[in-house]
Amino acid sequence: MLEALTGTGLATAAGLNAYIPLLVMGVLARWTDLLTLPAGWDFLENGWVLAVLAVLLALEVVADKIPGVDSVNDIVQTVVRPVAGGIAFGAGSSSQTAVVTDPEAFVQSGQWVPVVVGIVLALVVHGAKATARPVVNVATLGAGAPVASTVEDATSVGLSFAAILAPLLVLVALVGLVVVWLRFRRRRRRDGVPGEAPVDVP
Repeated sequence: MLEALTGTGLATAAGLNAYIPLLVMGVLARWTDLLTLPAGWDFLENGWVLAVLAVLLALEVVADKIPGVDSVNDIVQTVVRPVAGGIAFGAGSSSQTAVVTDPEAFVQSGQWVPVVVGIVLALVVHGAKATARPVVNVATLGAGAPVASTVEDATSVGLSFAAILAPLLVLVALVGLVVVWLRFRRRRRRDGVPGEAPVDVP
């Protein structure tokens, strides 16, 4: 149960920012005793991998805060974030990677399930983020992009640490994210999208 919550929190965090949960896992595994990565995923604590992740994170942090560029970045991240989510869930839930010498046995073993779950979770969160950002940009004339991005980054950091250090907090965070998303959808329906008449919502 706790391992599933850890994987869920990390994959959700990857849907907001692909590199934060991977970097958090790698740093904690390399320099602390708070996390031990399972065999097959320990490449995340390699120094070169951490350096690359840090550079990619810096680029992501800047690009995601510039109106217009953030939407282009979201298109690119449509592949990156789900992949990161799969890696994060797989490593966080202590699943093992394996050399696939017998595809049928690999499928039957279920070792691919955590990775697929992580991909789906990250893709759903990424989709919500990518859908909301253009609306925020239009509604605020671009001023909301850096604010929204900073909140997303902070949420990703918080989720990553909560998933590893206090997995039960992931449930609270997920409920909060769902509530925020539903309120955003409700407000969007009430106010209408640019160029359309507002829709009355009881």
